[in-house]
Amino acid sequence: MPKLKVLTKTPAQLGYTFPAEWAKQEATWFSWPRPEGISFPGKYHTIPQNIAAIMRQITPRQWVYVNVPNDNWEYIVRAQLKECGVDLKRVKFFHIKTNENWCRDHGPAFVVNKKGQRAIVDWGFNAWGGKYAPYDADDDVPSEIAFQLGLPVFYPRKTPFITKTPGQLVAKIERPLVIMEGGAVEFNGAGTVLTTTDCLLNKNRNPDLSQAQVEQYLKDYYGQTNVCWLTGGIEGDDTDGHVDDLARFISPTKLVMSIESDPKDANYKVLKRARKQADNLRDQAGRPFEIIELPMPGPVEHDSERLPATYINFLFINRACLVPTFGPKSRDKKAIDILQSHLPKHEVIGIDCHELIWGLGAIHCLTQQMPAGK
Repeated sequence: MPKLKVLTKTPAQLGYTFPAEWAKQEATWFSWPRPEGISFPGKYHTIPQNIAAIMRQITPRQWVYVNVPNDNWEYIVRAQLKECGVDLKRVKFFHIKTNENWCRDHGPAFVVNKKGQRAIVDWGFNAWGGKYAPYDADDDVPSEIAFQLGLPVFYPRKTPFITKTPGQLVAKIERPLVIMEGGAVEFNGAGTVLTTTDCLLNKNRNPDLSQAQVEQYLKDYYGQTNVCWLTGGIEGDDTDGHVDDLARFISPTKLVMSIESDPKDANYKVLKRARKQADNLRDQAGRPFEIIELPMPGPVEHDSERLPATYINFLFINRACLVPTFGPKSRDKKAIDILQSHLPKHEVIGIDCHELIWGLGAIHCLTQQMPAGK
């Protein structure tokens, strides 16, 4: 068993950076949902086949890594995936406990240096501002993965380390850590990180940090030089405004924005405001971005509750882009065609997420990419 190597300098100081999502990947990580979890009340029985549909598109192109709590759950999930036609030769299981399945937010942030060496940044995780306890297992996931992979780990602490014990488990790592979620940040792969004030400046995350301090942590621990801000979040988003429901980079210069054309829709004003703000954003060299407008799907509801359905929650994998779809087919096709026209080197593939979105997240929320490395 490898020891947990804790790095006390920042990724930026050691030449690490968070790569663009479209960079070459080794694997896509998942955390398998628990039947007793809070994410899919009354819908859990439909979720394994929904996750398997995503995995079937990934395994021909790269590895799938799955967190399960133990041998028994590995056996169960293997059987479910086999029944759903997933190529198990391209799936690896890790015995890591989780509270919920949203690996984008509790999973590791992989950073890479110029030599191709990888490390993990383990931010603090508090279940989107303490909304959904318990979250202790989710908070431990990045370091548990680092431990099992033998990768070094960075801890974005608010105070300096006092003691360091090689091989110590995450439970013994000194707190407090800066709170961060993977869905709250978006990268152009050239030095710019995009986020929202509603999430990262929310008092339920890091109430003692100023905007300038938050920006410095983003630069130091993601290896970025430029921070851009939007405001707002879409209806039904319980994360206080994750950027991966609002805007996504598809190249260093192109930013895709969710757009709502119906003035009566609950998302119309917030998306119109974000679109206007995007015109004033500048990249790491002071240049404006090319803005690509991506229409929203129609309202998706369950028991009269508006769900955060958006095509923006897509996922890059090697040579493909997986887009959540919700129906009707005409809307889905329009969104896929727009993305395909700007991603000629990727196959843009729609995946039905009308049941998965009941958990208040879609493909990007469910996954975390692991970049290729040495």
